[in-house]
Amino acid sequence: MKWLRFSLLVLGAFSLCCATSGDSSSGVKKMKMQFATGPLLKFQICVKSVGNCLDRAEKRVFEEYTQALYQRYPDIRIEGENYLPVPLYRHFASFLSVFKLLVIGLIIIGRDPFALIGMQAPGLWEWGQGNKIYACMMVFFLSNMIENQLMSTGAFEITLNDVPVWSKIESGHLPSMQQLVQILDNEMKMNVHMNTGTHLHS
Repeated sequence: MKWLRFSLLVLGAFSLCCATSGDSSSGVKKMKMQFATGPLLKFQICVKSVGNCLDRAEKRVFEEYTQALYQRYPDIRIEGENYLPVPLYRHFASFLSVFKLLVIGLIIIGRDPFALIGMQAPGLWEWGQGNKIYACMMVFFLSNMIENQLMSTGAFEITLNDVPVWSKIESGHLPSMQQLVQILDNEMKMNVHMNTGTHLHS
């Protein structure tokens, strides 16, 4: 019984750590210069795990690009946010996050849910009752793995003034810093020419 209580304490602490880490990185913080008046560059990045935890590699790329772009374009405004999967996947992931806790609770208290619907408990449930610690950990990690897959989008989408300039979903890879700078230079020059032409016609 002591081991069961200890395992539940460890499992609870681990869940709390995952939740708080998700809250602390609940997306890429909206990084913007307070007095910047230039164009708005927005990054929408892949959500890699439940709780809005971002993939560390892509978050690091976002931070490196942000610092470099601020140096090159002092007036630019840069924002970052999570690129969420389709609602169906999000809802199913939320369902799994609740369902796993229900299953773990039933394993701990030893209540047979199959008896409530007049079915005989399968061998896997019987094994879980004899190995509660391992069964709880297996349910927890297996559910988390499925939730992560549902919430992962593989996105690294970039827009300039709401105009798409790069899509990892379409290209299959991240842009290099040189590619991104070239794209931004071309887009900004085009915007300048368009604005100049508009003023001349007016």
